[in-house]
Amino acid sequence: MRSTLSPAFTGSKMRVMFDLVVECSQSMVEHFRSEAKAGKRLECEMKDVFSRFGNDVIATVAFGIKVDSLRDPSNEFYVKGKQMLDFQSFTIVIKFLLFATMPWQLRKLKVDFVDADLAEFFKKIIKDNMKQREVHGIVRNDMIQMLMDVRKGTLKHGKDEQELNDAGFATVKESQVGKSTHARVWTENELTSQCFLFFLAGFDTVSSCLTFLAYELTLNPDIQNQLYEEVADTERSLGGKAPSYETLQKMKYLDMVVSETLRKWTPTVDTDRYANRDYLVDDGAGLQFVIENGLQINIPILAIHNDPKYFRNPERFDPERFSEENRSKIVPGSYLPFGAGPRNCIGSRLALMEVKLVVYYLLKDFSFEPTEKTDVPIRLTKKAVDVRTENGAWVEFKPRKL
Repeated sequence: MRSTLSPAFTGSKMRVMFDLVVECSQSMVEHFRSEAKAGKRLECEMKDVFSRFGNDVIATVAFGIKVDSLRDPSNEFYVKGKQMLDFQSFTIVIKFLLFATMPWQLRKLKVDFVDADLAEFFKKIIKDNMKQREVHGIVRNDMIQMLMDVRKGTLKHGKDEQELNDAGFATVKESQVGKSTHARVWTENELTSQCFLFFLAGFDTVSSCLTFLAYELTLNPDIQNQLYEEVADTERSLGGKAPSYETLQKMKYLDMVVSETLRKWTPTVDTDRYANRDYLVDDGAGLQFVIENGLQINIPILAIHNDPKYFRNPERFDPERFSEENRSKIVPGSYLPFGAGPRNCIGSRLALMEVKLVVYYLLKDFSFEPTEKTDVPIRLTKKAVDVRTENGAWVEFKPRKL
């Protein structure tokens, strides 16, 4: 499945889906501009705002439907998605721990991570959408279309798909596993599950990254101003035209800010790997041990990213760590926002595109300002399995002009 789907997440496919994400970004900014013109103060909790944005992007890109979660906050797609991803729910936390420690036993007991009714709701959306497209010959540049191409065997790697630097420093290079080919027929349930997994993996991580990025820009006005200058310069160079995928990738400081956010506030706190053979670890400096066949190991990504051994003054938000001059100083293997190896995050390009686009459009029209609700320093909750704030991340969007 990995090798079959990897062409769907390459740079050329991101260019195809770019306009869908632009539409969601512009819609969100237009909503806030309308609220500001009506005289409302835009004091917002960032996780809520960006969860709604992420929900709308997933809806259009993965499920082929249009949702507006800011103007229609109680829409069914968003409400059910939040229920499914309530990582502070006692039941979900317990399931998460059990699936991490005894997956085979739970599989035998036929225990699902997601509530059956919620799963059926999202599966029905995908199946109905596929059926309508087949009946009416509808073609749309989104994930469902690519999955339909998978079923037909027409989704392939292009000649330029091995470009690594087309989405930013944090982009993960696809391994030979992802580039390999397998001839087999995929069932409708297997394809449907990919959209479902796409929702689970992409909804909360993107909103988490954007939440902490906005928070750090609020607390570091000098960094925010420098980023705004890059946005403004880019806007002037476009002469009134909308930015393209290529335009976004040329914004070096934006990439540095996003990379540092993913370093300090990694949405995925850890990852794990299962050894399918004995493996000798030898650092060449006297440390040797064997990871035995059948052993599961955990890689504490968030801890590594905040270890002063690898990142000096890790508590400081410093995008300059990722400047072209300083990137070579980063120890290989110490920066893992999307994992590494054959099982890295397949959607790193899409996630980076979403984050960069919404930051571009928001900063163009608004500055990020602290409010009396802004926690300094921010406090993280101990009740969730991911990086989540105790009291929210409150920021005010101040219009640059009305």
